[in-house]
Amino acid sequence: MNKKQNHKWFVLIVLTIVYVFNFADRQILIILQEGIKEDLQLSDTQLGLLTGLGFALLYTTLGIPIAKLADRYNRKNILAFSLGFWSLMTVLSGRALNFFQLLLTRIGVSAGEAGGMPPSHSIISDYFPEKERGTAFSIYSMGVPVGILLGFIVAGSIASEYGWRVTFYALGIPGILLAILFYFIVKEPIRGQIDGRFENIKDPTFKEVIGELFSKKSFLYLCLGAGFTTFSSYSLNNFMPSFIQRVHGVDLMTVSINLGLSIGIGGLIGALIGGRLADINGAKNKKWYLYVPMLSCITSFFPALIILFTTSSKIALAAIFPYAVFNAAFTGPVYAVGQTLANVKMRAFATALILLFMNGIGLALGPLSAGMLSDFLEPSLGNLSLRYALTLNLLSLFLAVFFYWKSANNYEKDLKRL
Repeated sequence: MNKKQNHKWFVLIVLTIVYVFNFADRQILIILQEGIKEDLQLSDTQLGLLTGLGFALLYTTLGIPIAKLADRYNRKNILAFSLGFWSLMTVLSGRALNFFQLLLTRIGVSAGEAGGMPPSHSIISDYFPEKERGTAFSIYSMGVPVGILLGFIVAGSIASEYGWRVTFYALGIPGILLAILFYFIVKEPIRGQIDGRFENIKDPTFKEVIGELFSKKSFLYLCLGAGFTTFSSYSLNNFMPSFIQRVHGVDLMTVSINLGLSIGIGGLIGALIGGRLADINGAKNKKWYLYVPMLSCITSFFPALIILFTTSSKIALAAIFPYAVFNAAFTGPVYAVGQTLANVKMRAFATALILLFMNGIGLALGPLSAGMLSDFLEPSLGNLSLRYALTLNLLSLFLAVFFYWKSANNYEKDLKRL
């Protein structure tokens, strides 16, 4: 492997580490929410706001203008600043004394993290050609399960020993140090170096980018499919620690270790398999980049049902691993399709639009609707209210399959227009 090849993998690893911190800082509230709920006297609806809509508010909307900047200016600098800012807000989350203060700090975390993925995706696309992007984005997407592993096990261990406030400090401060290190060790790549020169491509206006990307039906259906996939997964993932503790009476430490290992390792395996499956089969039939997300939705549905309806805590904990494997397989192919459909000056924006749907539909509405349904059903169902709220949200996976299928039917035709 030559020096150039080594460097692109080094950059990918560093970007993945940054994404690990991105997701860990986002996820720690989930494993801490039962303790926070008791300490600050919160309802499930408020928890849904904190882990869903409260986070997604700026993460979804601010990602668009930041992506536009990333398509024109230095992406490395934008990413370094964003990492430092969301890490600082994570530290400040540990200082919150009530729901409103915690909500403000989580909105701050989301504002910083809005500048994470779009610049990263654009940088990756300048190092990896189309035929390798499924694998590259799957490796990058491994930041999600590793972040969950870090967020659940490390955060759960620290919280069990020192409380939830110290946990925010322990994960936020290293992120600030990483931001400084990242600024000095990563260089901004030449934009478009993989796909040829781009001098003749003018900087598009906001309206032109929207019109160009959504004129491709496969891109619109891809966004909708990703949105309804995450509606289900954010609902279940964000409330899974609470569900296991309430329904099965499992203690925080046991939940942290089991969820961290199952989702972390399972997600790593699923992300890699999804990307490789798409790249290998996509060499012959490009529709496989959409077939893999379809398979991800269908196969993850069944272990999710087992988690929610088994009466055995051991079976519920065991089913989390296959659920994590199947659930993680969609990410790499989805991002690869989005980057391939966009020209070199629209790539960060393409990622931001996918995130707009994933977080506007999934993160903002999934946990919030699950929390509201749970509170509504609690008078009649007690602790089981969360089970049926999450089951209803799980049905969105079938909508996702439909939209991925529609995207696949238009993908090859849209590629010919590039």
